[in-house]
Amino acid sequence: MSSSEIAVRVDHVSKHYHIYERPEDRLKQALVPRLRRFVGLGPRTYCRDFIALEDISFDVRRGETIGIIGRNGAGKSTLLQILCGTLAPSGGTVETRGRIAALLELGSGFNPDFTGRENVYLNAAVHGLTREEIEARFDGITTFADIGDVLDQPIKTYSSGMVMRLAFSVIAHVDADILIIDEALAVGDAYFTQKCMRFLRGFMNRGTVIFVSHDTGAVVSLCQRVVWLEHGRVKAVGEPRDLMNAYLADYYRQLQGESDHVGARPRAQARTDADFRDARQDLTNASLLRNDIEAFRFKPDAACFGLGGASILDVTLCDADGHPLAWCVGGEDVTLTIDVQVHEAMSSPIVGFLLKDRLGQYLFGDNTYLSYVTQPVAAPAGSTMRAAFGFRMPILPKGDYSFEVAVADGSQSEHVQHHWLHDALIIRSHSSSVSTGLVGIPMRTIELGVHRPADHSRASEAGLAHG
Repeated sequence: MSSSEIAVRVDHVSKHYHIYERPEDRLKQALVPRLRRFVGLGPRTYCRDFIALEDISFDVRRGETIGIIGRNGAGKSTLLQILCGTLAPSGGTVETRGRIAALLELGSGFNPDFTGRENVYLNAAVHGLTREEIEARFDGITTFADIGDVLDQPIKTYSSGMVMRLAFSVIAHVDADILIIDEALAVGDAYFTQKCMRFLRGFMNRGTVIFVSHDTGAVVSLCQRVVWLEHGRVKAVGEPRDLMNAYLADYYRQLQGESDHVGARPRAQARTDADFRDARQDLTNASLLRNDIEAFRFKPDAACFGLGGASILDVTLCDADGHPLAWCVGGEDVTLTIDVQVHEAMSSPIVGFLLKDRLGQYLFGDNTYLSYVTQPVAAPAGSTMRAAFGFRMPILPKGDYSFEVAVADGSQSEHVQHHWLHDALIIRSHSSSVSTGLVGIPMRTIELGVHRPADHSRASEAGLAHG
């Protein structure tokens, strides 16, 4: 890759901090080592090193959107501050080509005692705009922010959502080449978040984006590559969907310990091809929706994680009468069944699923928790469970999709994952009537009425005659 194609180059970057146990140790560290060297004594330190980043290297191509993920304390925000130039690395180098606009910590770069108007001028100037350029874009900035008549009030009187609106509006109008965003979209109402996402998708067509978020769906949807940081080091760099699956598995591994080898549990007899030759052609041919969806066999050896207290034996897509499907159509009533073998007693089992597109974006899903929250169904060791989810299959754009299924024990917020199976069941949409969006909803009716002016005139005349 030539240097002209690189927007950001991070080369063996490290960041270390000195940690002092007592305030006076800071002064000792500044003076005593020099005095000891002067008199010929060996070094002595009054601090300890904290390694925030160590040997970080990666490139970001022009026009690329790259995500940075990692748990709290992994070094994500420190890395972004170094990329922006607000923090100097302890070692290594960072090269950037083009104007950088950054939205890091909420309100960073804003003076809380200045008004919103004053902060717009200040922040835009920091990003390299002249006063004339700021004045020419000021109306656009305030219109995008849409914070009403508080623009001339001090920033310290704003809500966090208002501060985010104003900060994002500024960076949206500074003609940046590289946009760096750190969890900025976690604050604010849904309307403004959607406005920000529209801007981001438009910017991605012409600029470079470095995006930090704990929202796995946003990372998979927006990014072409992902850098995974752990304990200040690069753990992996790769394709978003694969890395997010690995990140999720690692999260639960650290939360609840190493997974048992759930793949070694006994499984139900695999279905034969004949089981899938269901007589669905009549329904498919008769459908006006023409959203032909093929269902493949359950993949018991798909990537998975979990403690192994239960294992998923089978996942089946059935028709309304419970017969396994090889084909279905968008708009048809279907049932997804998930069979589970229980190895350890579970007091409050939860079985659930998610449907993902080829990018790993979650389209929809559900689990059994809310249906049994008041009367949990306990499952003793050695028993089996079957969860059945009945729904109307949405109309899916052409492409491949996968059901991700899981079994856990506990509550919605606090539970132990026993078996989480990625891509357990693949379905493929061969044709679709979806005109736009991730999925289509089967319409009950679509009507178009036309009322001609002549009809109204005749109606008026008839009314007068009747009178």
